[in-house]
Amino acid sequence: MNISTILDMAAEAHGERIGVVHGDMRMDYAAVRERAQAAARAIEASGARYLAMLDVSSPAVPIAIFGAAYAGVPYVPLNYRLTKPEINELLARVAPAYVVVGEAYRGSIEPRDDLRLVSRAEFLALPPAADAPLQPDEDPRAIAVQLFTSGTTGKPKAAILRHENLMSYIMGTVEFASADATDAIVVTVPPYHIAGISAVLSSTWACRRIVLLENFEPRAWLDAMRSESVSNAFLVPTMLQRVVEYLDALGESPKLPALRALAYGGGKMPLSTITRAMALFPDVDFTNAYGLTETSSTIAVLGPEDHRAAAVSDDPKIRRRLGSVGKPAAVEIQIRDESGKVLGAEEAGLVFVRGPQVSGEYESLGSQLDADGWFCTRDRGYLDADGYLYLDGRADDVIVRGGENISPGEIEDVLLTHPAVADCACVAIPDEQWGEAVAAAVVLKPDARVEPAELQDLVKARLRSSRVPQTIVFKDSLPYNETGKVLRRVIRQEFAQCSR
Repeated sequence: MNISTILDMAAEAHGERIGVVHGDMRMDYAAVRERAQAAARAIEASGARYLAMLDVSSPAVPIAIFGAAYAGVPYVPLNYRLTKPEINELLARVAPAYVVVGEAYRGSIEPRDDLRLVSRAEFLALPPAADAPLQPDEDPRAIAVQLFTSGTTGKPKAAILRHENLMSYIMGTVEFASADATDAIVVTVPPYHIAGISAVLSSTWACRRIVLLENFEPRAWLDAMRSESVSNAFLVPTMLQRVVEYLDALGESPKLPALRALAYGGGKMPLSTITRAMALFPDVDFTNAYGLTETSSTIAVLGPEDHRAAAVSDDPKIRRRLGSVGKPAAVEIQIRDESGKVLGAEEAGLVFVRGPQVSGEYESLGSQLDADGWFCTRDRGYLDADGYLYLDGRADDVIVRGGENISPGEIEDVLLTHPAVADCACVAIPDEQWGEAVAAAVVLKPDARVEPAELQDLVKARLRSSRVPQTIVFKDSLPYNETGKVLRRVIRQEFAQCSR
């Protein structure tokens, strides 16, 4: 089954219902399908093998997702926060491509004969197709989405999601046309995040109105929630924390009477934030959704009743569930040690997941599933006796800041360009606002001197602000093992001891 089925069914069941809202623009589901079909014709005529998107959230996003599906090419949203060389390196990997680009980002793309650049305005103004609607490829194994995700080496891997993976996730977690006519969701996560894609797919399947915000800002989010009488929302922990801080600074209640459900995920949620949020929104159902790009989004859920029970319980075992990501959702989860042995309750190890929504596949690298279909998430964690999953960090060295994966290697490469730096290693440290932040341990060359601010400015100039080390310490040497690998675990422990 092709993911275009989601839009077809929504348009046929509730074509008159408003499907997408963006500022003053409002489109019903019949119009979304018409424009997606027009997009598919344009993609087909271009001869492109991919549809790439370099832009913030707008109506072009759902049209591109479904247009690519109708045309039988993968949808490839790109991170517009990347540097110009990074963006063009990724575009070279998907050329020939039909590229929908926001005007603010057109200058980031170097001209190529095998890229067909189309502005957002042009894309949204494509004329309706005069011919019969395109019939999509019904091969469930065809590639629907390709998402670039950073790895420990810094070179982005291209995660592959096939139609069968995404349809399994949607049909296993959402009931068709389950939304009321007045239901709406605000989508604030960027298009290149799996949560942004799953929000479009699941909300369309539910026939829910999708309100798209280009960028997140607490006041704008609250204004949109009120003006559209939004019933559902999804925020990454950093966003929810900013909403809480904004409301507390104003000293007022949220005043969102239509809001019924608020889901969060994409990073570690500080206990203080979720506790305060539940107090500010006492009548709202909170859900913690844990998932990965490679698993087509959510694989574990801590539901509303779990939140309420944990918040009021005096039992430490129940109270601590607010720090879990809940129980498996439509998948199986195991915890294994490094040798592959399945561990018991409360034993920490690597998190493995299995189910039809799990892709575990990368372009060029192929499937990473084991012989029995299990995928190693590279997260570490444990299950308690009742099946609740707790995460205690990444198995690799990726730093997850505000839901964004950051490779320490790319920061280290920049720091090593400074003439005073002999060696360095970057690790994650806990951060109340962002979940994790970057910390750097630096070894200077003999008799060399440099201020931390100078190194921070260097990283900011070469990369971007999210990569700037929050903390820099100078050391005489870094710890290495016998094979020459730096012991990041030891460095993280040293940072933890310094913060006490």
